[in-house]
Amino acid sequence: MWIFRITSAVIFLTSIVLSVPLGFDVGGRTCGLAFSLSLATFYFWYSVLRLATPDKSRFRYALVRAIGLTQWIILPSLLIWSLNRFSVDADNSSGWVERTFSGKRAQDTTLREWVFGPDGLVEALTIGTWDKLLRWSTPVFQLVEGFCSLLVIQAAGQITRWLVNRGGRSDSWMIGLLVMSASIISSSVYFLWRVMQFPEIGNVDATLIGITVTCAVFLGAWGIGSGKGNPVESSLLFAYIVLCIYQIFTDYQPSHPLDPMPPPPQAADFPPFPPIIMASYTTLIHVLSTLPSTIHGGFNFIMAALSTITPSVIISLAYRFFVLYASTRIIPAIRESGARALSQEASLEDSDGAGQILGLLSWFSPSILITVYTSLLMQHFASTSGEGGGGEWWTSQGGDAGGNLWRWINVAGTMALYALELYLGKEDDGTLTGHWKAD
Repeated sequence: MWIFRITSAVIFLTSIVLSVPLGFDVGGRTCGLAFSLSLATFYFWYSVLRLATPDKSRFRYALVRAIGLTQWIILPSLLIWSLNRFSVDADNSSGWVERTFSGKRAQDTTLREWVFGPDGLVEALTIGTWDKLLRWSTPVFQLVEGFCSLLVIQAAGQITRWLVNRGGRSDSWMIGLLVMSASIISSSVYFLWRVMQFPEIGNVDATLIGITVTCAVFLGAWGIGSGKGNPVESSLLFAYIVLCIYQIFTDYQPSHPLDPMPPPPQAADFPPFPPIIMASYTTLIHVLSTLPSTIHGGFNFIMAALSTITPSVIISLAYRFFVLYASTRIIPAIRESGARALSQEASLEDSDGAGQILGLLSWFSPSILITVYTSLLMQHFASTSGEGGGGEWWTSQGGDAGGNLWRWINVAGTMALYALELYLGKEDDGTLTGHWKAD
């Protein structure tokens, strides 16, 4: 059963990751917003139906199963509907307020067309409200990511401290953790060097990077020297700061930069592989060329969808959901049962109020995923438009030309919160591992 659950989750994530940016890229800003809103609404009511279905209700259970099986048909149907209704046209370049309340609605002859027709009042209010919600939620998601990251970093520090102090193979654990911390720092320095090679970074950007890295190094040294932190905490904090910097400045890069023309290949004296491998490769290419045109069309569609995805957005989405999921395990472990809670998911049956809230949010995780992903895409489009990264189409369709202000605020807030924790915390504060066995 767990294999089918994992397969279904992978298919769901892949379909969402591919389809939402495809709606923005093919249909435009309004089409992408309409498609993400329809997806979030569908999965919200699907989650409500699952949550309200009792165990003894066979009809509701069958209905939930039927909707779950048909969601793979509903998702492309919603994409096709959004592309058909909301794609960019010559008369759809202004904002939703202007389209609804200006004189451009004079062609509507009835009240029904003005309210329910194309670019009508209902359409404007729903998509416009969704647009505002995503814009206002960007700072919230960013700050929550920083708080959850700090929570995961401190939990990792306490667990590694417990592993070293519990006796037995403490020396082996210490050496292994030091090697891991050094590897994390080395990898972070490499990516920081990659960021500094970007030609778009100016003097102000370099100054901000220098101040941020200096503060992160100082905080790591302070934590290790005072005994309130350890090398694992310091290395993870430094890695998160570098990740934030990398996310900020990779948004300046295009999703698929043009490569220079390669030089013409030179004829080799010998074949690159043995004849048997070359013959097998030729046979495979011939077999692939004889496949039906439908398979070729599907492959081209997948490649076109992959070309619309920006790596920085995917990295941000994966990391954000990792720290959010880890926090749902760490918070109950801190509040009540320690190590046992790390292996249990929060549910509505928990006695703790925080566990019940986290369990309720887990039921609506598909809608939350779509909301967070759409917010990241809009933040990326706003950054590329604001920094001259080729995102003029976003501002021409009513989008903001913003920057990465809230990411910088998140970096500063995370380091300030960690500094406050070091200042107020106690040495070797085992909040998470204080009641674990140390035999």
